[in-house]
Amino acid sequence: MHPTEQRRARSLSADVVDELSKRMRIGPLRAGDKLPTEAAIMQEFGVSRTVVREALSKLQAAGMVRPQRGVGTFVVGASRAKPFHVDSSPDDSLAQAIALIELRIGLETEAAALAAQRRSASDLAAIKSALDAISAAMDQDMDTALPDYQFHLEIARASHSPHFAAVLEALGPTCVPTAFLKTAGWNEDGEGEALGDRVRDEHLRIYNAIAQQDVETARAAMRGHLVNGRERRRASQGPEAPARS
Repeated sequence: MHPTEQRRARSLSADVVDELSKRMRIGPLRAGDKLPTEAAIMQEFGVSRTVVREALSKLQAAGMVRPQRGVGTFVVGASRAKPFHVDSSPDDSLAQAIALIELRIGLETEAAALAAQRRSASDLAAIKSALDAISAAMDQDMDTALPDYQFHLEIARASHSPHFAAVLEALGPTCVPTAFLKTAGWNEDGEGEALGDRVRDEHLRIYNAIAQQDVETARAAMRGHLVNGRERRRASQGPEAPARS
């Protein structure tokens, strides 16, 4: 097959995969249902048998269908898929808190980059409002978990890729591990105040990069903030534990 024809076949098989996957997610195909025959799929989509077989192979590799020799291909039941769940109570243990921050590093680094690329004026206003709320909470010696969470959530929403925000919404405010920390005055030598200034600066860098639509700086600023938060969380286990994420 000519390379151009191969690319065309792959594109067509992807179309078939997308449509059949959609039918499995939202209907009418349900767990245990038998897929239409190859001939029926060929006729419906106007594609060759090769395209259909490639599409079915991809669906099988993804664990969405199961062929039964001599009978047909069947939709795999949802019970075969492991549901996604994260225990987002980071105060329970250091290991759990670190694992959660590491998840956020992977997730929010790219969310920030997309937010810088795609944010609207209203998105930016929502991020700024949350940023101001963090600063106000710190000034009033209040816990910053809720406004901090809102700041990260608004950035995820500004990515305009809904799954980023959906994951953060599922985790909830407890994914921002500040509830066990004091917001200011951790000791008498000004260390807490200096740390608070660094945290304000980290948030501001993220906001400014998104405001300027600087994708790479937004990505780096978010990653730096969360990595620093992870190390602050580790340091909080010491005998003198000023920290904030």
